[in-house]
Amino acid sequence: MRALITGGAGFIGSHLAEHLLELGHSVTVLDDLSTGSRDNVRHLQDRENFGLVVDTVLDESVVAALVDQADVIYHLAAAVGVQLIVKSPVHTIETNVHGTEVVLHCATKNKKPVLVASTSEVYGKSKDLPFREDSDLVMGPSTKGRWSYACSKALDEFLALAYWKEKHVPTVVVRLFNTVGPRQTGQYGMVIPRFVRQALAKKPITVYGDGRQTRCFLNVTDVVTALPALMANPAAAGQVYNLGSQHEISILALAERIKELAGSDSEIIFIPYDEAYEEGFEDMPRRVPSTEKAAALIGFAQKKSLDQTLGEVIAFYRQ
Repeated sequence: MRALITGGAGFIGSHLAEHLLELGHSVTVLDDLSTGSRDNVRHLQDRENFGLVVDTVLDESVVAALVDQADVIYHLAAAVGVQLIVKSPVHTIETNVHGTEVVLHCATKNKKPVLVASTSEVYGKSKDLPFREDSDLVMGPSTKGRWSYACSKALDEFLALAYWKEKHVPTVVVRLFNTVGPRQTGQYGMVIPRFVRQALAKKPITVYGDGRQTRCFLNVTDVVTALPALMANPAAAGQVYNLGSQHEISILALAERIKELAGSDSEIIFIPYDEAYEEGFEDMPRRVPSTEKAAALIGFAQKKSLDQTLGEVIAFYRQ
């Protein structure tokens, strides 16, 4: 098949491109390289069935031409990372909402199947754990810029599901929970690469807040294996799926584990949220997915442990 990946030069997109090529598909990547990097796909550019188009998902004429040539679209292009979102809320909202609108509109003509990558952030301040796909979404106030990302991705989901219901475009929404692995950058606030780089440089490991907030980290290879499996199953159309780990760990425990695995003597220090992000910043104390729905449809299960994943990231940054 011919796959189009928007945001395909990013962390997850580049791993997805690799996996699709391994499956024998041809891949075209569309990326404006604002948060993605040509280096992420440089090793693929000599492949006969791979192409990179450097342009924006907001350009409808470019997207329309690429969608016409594709059999399936993986829409991963988005503003990512808490620091970027807090710093550039206009860019976040416009890129996420209008970019998704452009892709879905272009897919309508020939009913091309579209996977829309969403996020666990849409569950907001909900305390109904584990988060299930039909759970209520509990957003914070619009005066807190932190929630603009969650709201923009929730609107992406509504758009995708509306295109399935009204225009019969086969859409699948996937909510990703803290996907990690080699090539992920800490530049925009991603916690594991930030901790790893600090530990390897023997610099203080900076934990935001009190470190008691918990997350579930899933290796990127487990994610990109699941995405084509969902798109290959007609029953996935018009549905939302969580993809994440069942292993919950506090951010402080994560810092201690990275310090140990990296053989680092770095000090662990605490930075208040107001200093790390913005005044009045609100965080989610826990973020735990239910993955029963994906498990039932495609047999989804975590295959790589957290320690394996941390080892891969440490080796990547050492190299």
